[in-house]
Amino acid sequence: MKVKLEDVCKRGSSNLKQSDIIGKMGEYPVFGASGHIGNIDFYHQEQSYVAVVKDGAGIGRTNLYPAKSSVIGTMQYLLPKNNVLPEYLCYVVRYMHLEKYFSGATIPHIYFRDYKNEVFNLDSLDKQADVIEILKRVEVVISLRQQQLQKLDNLIKARFVEMFGNFDLSQMKEDWLKISEIGTVIGGSTPKTENSDYWDGEYRWITPAELEADSGYIYDSVRKLTKAGIDSCSLKELPVNTVLLTSRAPIGKVGLAGETLYCNQGFKNIICKDRVLPKYLYFLLLFNVDYLNLLGRGATFKEISKKIVENIKIPVPPLNLQEQFSAFVTQVDKSKSVIQKSLKETQLLFDSLMQEYFG
Repeated sequence: MKVKLEDVCKRGSSNLKQSDIIGKMGEYPVFGASGHIGNIDFYHQEQSYVAVVKDGAGIGRTNLYPAKSSVIGTMQYLLPKNNVLPEYLCYVVRYMHLEKYFSGATIPHIYFRDYKNEVFNLDSLDKQADVIEILKRVEVVISLRQQQLQKLDNLIKARFVEMFGNFDLSQMKEDWLKISEIGTVIGGSTPKTENSDYWDGEYRWITPAELEADSGYIYDSVRKLTKAGIDSCSLKELPVNTVLLTSRAPIGKVGLAGETLYCNQGFKNIICKDRVLPKYLYFLLLFNVDYLNLLGRGATFKEISKKIVENIKIPVPPLNLQEQFSAFVTQVDKSKSVIQKSLKETQLLFDSLMQEYFG
């Protein structure tokens, strides 16, 4: 039976701020865009519910949260009605990819009014339980593959420490060099979203929401620009092997350009000169996310400016050591690629099942 999203859930909102949680004690969890952020002595929701990130980085991200809990104001409650199981509703909303409804250039938003009419297939409650069980099994395999990848990432980190020692950028030393000395820092911008001449072209244009904490190589983007869109903002092209660094919402996600890219204003990217290899700088920044966040400025949303990034001082080991490390990473990446292939196949199975059940 085909129904609209609003037929199976009600919208709820929260006025909790992250600052309201700091220093508070209680037994009831509060969740934000990144998951559990603290506990308080009251709760908003009596029953299990689905929460969607509606503001800032990660918009559209969807999670199922337990009864007697709350979310902060950048999240939106989707409260299941009697005709849908909460877990089923969560899968449905994930299937819809609500991030496609984003609006706003500086801080992206999505609104229930824009996606409440999304249509999907609603099964009986018994069939819903069967669907949930099947999808959960596939997700277990996905999780195992992700854990294998994490172990290989830990191996790379251990090798980095073995070769280069302490990588803590807060322990600044006199012989370290500024990023402006070893690279060129380039930001980005967002063409006017209401101008259709600027969008749906052939040029890759990324946002911080498309990066994970450690994305590795980025080869594509969710949205693409036309040449007119690029020219409207005088955007500068990011060549292959540019070190991608998010500078706000949030600070400190890193990646490497696997293809030529453009980006929005949420980045301060680094094109390396001869003295530093991109893979070395990528991992150095990856291991210093906390330090990068300490450099953030701003009352509402912290940001690191181009000047701040240029003035970050980093250790620059001999190029031959960087090359050895880069070669080691390349070998580990071969093992990772096998696992990633399996992960991709399992993810495709998951996606096809989602299409079969909800499409």
